[in-house]
Amino acid sequence: MPKNLKEELFFTAIMAGLMVFGMTFYNITKAEGFNSHLLIDVLVGYPLGLLVAVLLDLFLIGPIVKKIAFTFIFNKDIEYKPIVIGITISVMMVLGMVTCMSLFGIIVEGGDANTSFFQLYGKTWIFNLIAALPLQLLIVGPLARFSLGKIQAN
Repeated sequence: MPKNLKEELFFTAIMAGLMVFGMTFYNITKAEGFNSHLLIDVLVGYPLGLLVAVLLDLFLIGPIVKKIAFTFIFNKDIEYKPIVIGITISVMMVLGMVTCMSLFGIIVEGGDANTSFFQLYGKTWIFNLIAALPLQLLIVGPLARFSLGKIQAN
């Protein structure tokens, strides 16, 4: 866990940076398939998605998740292993970020005229959750925590 603002910003940069890149790549590939301009499309969509994700992480989803986790989930009288806290917070962050970023994606890319907003949002949300959870839990989360640990060790 980050212990100060500098570490929080470092951790958020790695976490949001990799998650937005991975999810942008996933969503463009899902929509258009692999093609010769895939990387360009990812890089074009990346900056705005990263900005929105960082703002959500630092000012909305992150604070809400931490408050819920440390107020309602974790009992102060019980000592939890850091991995339990990390995974719990990661899953809650993914749920919050997928909820907001799916809406962001629909707004930016536009919807399907033949599909109701609720159908489109539900489909987008579930497909993003299916990709984001393993990406976060198996790749990005461990990499970000490892990187933070290296910074904290110095």
